[in-house]
Amino acid sequence: MAGGALRPWRARVRDRLLDWRERWVGVADPFADWSAAPPDASGRFESFGAWPSRHVTPRRIDVWLPPGYDEPDAVPHAVLYMHDGQHLFDPATAAGGHPWAVGHHVTMQMLAGRMRPTIVVGVWNTPLRYAEYAPAPALLRLPAPLYALTVEAGHPAGGPFESLSEGYLHFLIDELKPVIDARYRTRRGPADTAVMGASMGALASLHALVARPDVFGAAGCLSTHWPLTINPALLGHGGDVRLRDIAAAGLGWLAESLPAAGRHRLYFDHGDRHLDGLYGPFQHRVDELAFARGYRPGVDFRSLLFPRAAHHERAWRSRLGQALSWLLPA
Repeated sequence: MAGGALRPWRARVRDRLLDWRERWVGVADPFADWSAAPPDASGRFESFGAWPSRHVTPRRIDVWLPPGYDEPDAVPHAVLYMHDGQHLFDPATAAGGHPWAVGHHVTMQMLAGRMRPTIVVGVWNTPLRYAEYAPAPALLRLPAPLYALTVEAGHPAGGPFESLSEGYLHFLIDELKPVIDARYRTRRGPADTAVMGASMGALASLHALVARPDVFGAAGCLSTHWPLTINPALLGHGGDVRLRDIAAAGLGWLAESLPAAGRHRLYFDHGDRHLDGLYGPFQHRVDELAFARGYRPGVDFRSLLFPRAAHHERAWRSRLGQALSWLLPA
């Protein structure tokens, strides 16, 4: 690989050894029973098969209403918009059969008094996921050759890449949110409107808050994919060193555009295994950028490392509860 690897070989060997240990010895998974369970039993669903849009491809939307929402005296609810909606609730559609069990997590946080009453809007992805989630303002800072390399795997048909991230935000804000607010009893201001996702969905969540801080008051970013690319030639075998230059474009965009502290809450986390093992140095720089903008750890900013956590649905599900209660505390 050109330029060597970004991640030390010792860390990659450690991952391989841990993989073998878990394969032969096994690891306790407190959420394993959810993998074979039906969709979240608590609360109520309303699903819309192909939500129309002038900006992006129509896609399914799942709205989860928590227990108590239908009570006559129920208060208006906050709203959490989540990307990759097919992975949130149902083992039949979640990657590897491992849903995030979002309804369970929100219900438990609400019952514990750690989270305000909240509706979850699950926005399904499409084959154009990368084009919709990768923030265009970050990609456009790249020089032409590096841009081409970054987006090389971003079109499912192998054709020319077209960024759709701005259109995706228009869909969320101008087409989806007004209908959600009209149909359901919601608190409509930014203080009660959050957005969350993992990996590229984390970048999409951050982009939403940065672009429209008047709409979104909190962003939850799990395993944020700071390398900005899904090109396997760059990500494989510990990561090509050119990822530093690619990620720098995203960091430059964030340094210029992140809203100043005072009205927003940011949550970041990542593991240290496999793909997540690439994120630590970049996340450290993001933390410093946020502190420079006035964000304070434990007040309106949280950035967590989960040792031995890798890049998959089970890892995100296992730490979802604390992210939810941070974004929309009671």
